Amino acid sequence: MTNIEKFIQMVKESDNIVFFGGAGVSTESGIPDFRSVDGLYHQKYDDPPETILSHSFYIKEKEKFYRFYRDKMLCLTAKPNITHIKLAELETAGKVKAVVTQNIDGLHQLAGSKNVLELHGSVHRNYCEKCGKGFDAEYILNSSTEVPLCDKCAGSIKPDVVLYEEGLDSQTIRDAIFYISHADMLIIGGTSLAVYPAAGLIDYYTGNKLVLINKSTTPMDGRADLLIQAGLGEVFEQIQ
Repeated sequence: MTNIEKFIQMVKESDNIVFFGGAGVSTESGIPDFRSVDGLYHQKYDDPPETILSHSFYIKEKEKFYRFYRDKMLCLTAKPNITHIKLAELETAGKVKAVVTQNIDGLHQLAGSKNVLELHGSVHRNYCEKCGKGFDAEYILNSSTEVPLCDKCAGSIKPDVVLYEEGLDSQTIRDAIFYISHADMLIIGGTSLAVYPAAGLIDYYTGNKLVLINKSTTPMDGRADLLIQAGLGEVFEQIQ
């Protein structure tokens, strides 16, 4: 039995699955990841991406922030891929109880997943820093000013994404811990498990069906009950 066949068998036998995913879930939808050879960290801007995507840079250099953000973070034409679709189907079937994601692209919801815990926020929620009015991602993308402004009070609008130096939402963390600690199967996919505190969440899993699916090695490989070094699409397309 191959590792992928073992994985399919585990899914069949489980009815309380939690999926924990990172950028690798969305790369097959054409959204760049951060750390691979052609990821965002290897592209040339005046400032490194992790600097641009920091709270302090946002406060000081909103125009530069938004130039990068619109160019690299708003991939609004991206469509869900087979992994997003299969996870939504497994949720509908009552098997997947929650998707915990480090992604901000909203593709899990677009595929039909209902219980999605977004650790790092979403590009689809944006708020005026002055009056709190909400705006969608299209408003940000098509804004006539470099820094998008509120159409009600002209305050600047900030995306509801967690920037470097900002803390994660405490309720989202509590919910993720609840689902992971109660899961009978935890599938981790498309993440380098290098970003904390998100990566630390897997410590709350106490079961014996920890599946790690990633193209490259991660610091957690030794802890997996089943390790599959392959693309997520290649694995998930085999779920019937």
